[in-house]
Amino acid sequence: MMSRFFHKLKTHPKTPPGLERKILRHIPQVFIFGLLGLSLPALLARLFPIAGSVSEVQRWIGTVDIYVISLIVFYCTAIFTVGFGAFIVMIMKGPAYV
Repeated sequence: MMSRFFHKLKTHPKTPPGLERKILRHIPQVFIFGLLGLSLPALLARLFPIAGSVSEVQRWIGTVDIYVISLIVFYCTAIFTVGFGAFIVMIMKGPAYV
């Protein structure tokens, strides 16, 4: 369908896959293990609560949860940004059309 509108440039040099392919290949694994690692403090705060009244323990767990959620949001944003950049580089290395 697109071949009617665009023609591949014959003089466009072929570029071998580089670091962007390695990055894209490792992103799912890094994403899962990173999320598990960042969730660990929230789990540990529940398994080993601090000594104190119930309200102090709840406040401590809530504080840990807020920090963990903010770190997870930052981490997901960073992973998405790196993956998107690697995807753009991969697309730019592809064949040229006019």
